[in-house]
Amino acid sequence: MQIHTLPNNIAAYKTYLVFKEAVTSFLKKNGFLEIDLPVLTPQLIPESYLEIFKTEFIYNGKKESLYLTPSPELFLKRLLTRGIGDCYSIGKSFRNSDPPSPLHSFEFTMFELYKMNATYMDIADLVLKMLQYIHKSIDKKNSMSIQYKGVDVSFEKWEKISIAQAFLKYAQIGETELFDHHKLLKIAEKKGYVIKDSSYEDIFSQIYVQEIEPHLGMNGFPTLIYDYPAEFAALAKLNEDRKTAQRFEFYIAGVELGDCYSELTNWEEQEKRFEEENDKRKQSGRIMHPIDKGFIQALQYGLEPCAGIAIGFDRLAAIFANVSTIEETKLITIS
Repeated sequence: MQIHTLPNNIAAYKTYLVFKEAVTSFLKKNGFLEIDLPVLTPQLIPESYLEIFKTEFIYNGKKESLYLTPSPELFLKRLLTRGIGDCYSIGKSFRNSDPPSPLHSFEFTMFELYKMNATYMDIADLVLKMLQYIHKSIDKKNSMSIQYKGVDVSFEKWEKISIAQAFLKYAQIGETELFDHHKLLKIAEKKGYVIKDSSYEDIFSQIYVQEIEPHLGMNGFPTLIYDYPAEFAALAKLNEDRKTAQRFEFYIAGVELGDCYSELTNWEEQEKRFEEENDKRKQSGRIMHPIDKGFIQALQYGLEPCAGIAIGFDRLAAIFANVSTIEETKLITIS
């Protein structure tokens, strides 16, 4: 690893600062409270799909394991149960063992917000207004459009498409096959995907990345893709069909930027999902950590209906700065 100073990035960095000011200004105007949060914690939410950073606090001959937070969610949810109301944080998050990428780093800035008495589609409306506000703050022209990597994108509206619609349109896989584990496996095999020792989630993700994702945010507007299979519910409520979750992601010019849920408020269901995720972590050989039981206790205390979204702050800034990598929005990096 080396430290890199990047003074040639000053123009993009200044755009980053305007971008950050626009985000905080918009949220303040809409009644959101900014929360300053720790980055070290003794417990974590178990998430099987990511690896973590582990360290130690050493004092007077005693050692205690601590973990860098992969997201601010475990802290913000506690505050929500205590009546903090609409809130957000912009701060550093950390994820280990991810492959190097122009749009991702092991240390990155996560922007996460929660709105009370809201659903995932209410958050969609809010985020679109925020994108419009950011654009006006950076580009004083009356145009609602930007160009990123040769793709014209207008913030006038969302292109909305469900997961089922996207799989049918881009992968020619119907809804019946998509939600049937055995049928999707057979289709994937015919398409030439790796199916040996692959779970439904693995197969779905392979097809999604190869056949769906390249089309998202490429049709003149940001794409909002919603209603993921229940297997990908994470911390989201399920829809009445019990097959899909109230979850969306959004893309601009093929870049995934945000992940939103109508938040699960049932502590028993959440505890069950934690146990399942923890088992998957064990099976995959990931670093084990204490489960955040306080999170479950907070849900027992009572979480009112709400929705939240996590947005890759550096990625979104790079798009508005019209640069290809998140590194170009920074003056010092480590790699």
